[in-house]
Parts: sequence; structure tokens; C-alpha cells
Amino acid sequence: MKFWNDTELGVFSASKDIFVSPFYSDGKTFGTPTRISGVVVDGHFYIRPYNGMRSSWYQAAVTQQAGKIRIDGKDYLCTFHSARDAGVNDAVNKMYQSKYASSPYMPHMLLTRADGPVKATVEVLPRDGE
Repeated sequence: MKFWNDTELGVFSASKDIFVSPFYSDGKTFGTPTRISGVVVDGHFYIRPYNGMRSSWYQAAVTQQAGKIRIDGKDYLCTFHSARDAGVNDAVNKMYQSKYASSPYMPHMLLTRADGPVKATVEVLPRDGE
């Protein structure tokens, strides 16, 4: 399994210009880029859908488990993994509160309902062989 390097994590941590494009069902065609929010916690990059598990990009990401992210105009091929650990999500919540403190959308991103954004947290990793 590959991990992001420190330079990449620094870019991801600082950027608010993040888009996700999981593959369509053919496993080859990238989906329409969707603007999202993301944070770095303990050397790992996490993203959340505003609409939680109902989000179309989230459903594609957990089904296809691969695609790309675009951060500050650069594409990164990646894999997507559900992040269900409560300790991880607590740390991700704290980072969301810090990074997006001035955003009117931030409180919504901390909702813990059964199908909400916290339950739909996704870890993004670089794709092996890329």
C-alpha cells in the first residue's frame, strides 16, 4: 500500500480547492469532478460528502474504490476507503473545525446521523503503481 509523501500532504492540508472524480461503473471513465472538502490527520488524507452516504460521488467512491482527486489544479490517481473508526473521525472532526472554521458549511460536515457526513468519511490513498 502506498501513502502520500510529506509534500503532497502539505498541499492537501493547505488547499480548499479540492475535487473528487471516482470512476463510473466501467472502472475506466472518471466521473464528473465534484468540489469537496478534505483534511489531513496524522499523515492521512480524508474527505467527506456534504450529503453523506446519499452523495452520488460517495456511492461511486465506495463502489468503485478508485478514481482521482484534483487539488490546486493537479490530478492525483487514488483509491478510496471508508473510514469508520470513531477515533479517526473524532480527529477528522477537529481538523474540519480548524481548517473550515469560517465556512458556513462546516457545522453540517460534523453531523453524526446514521447516513451523515461523519459516517461517510473516506480515506484517500495514492493508487499503487502510479
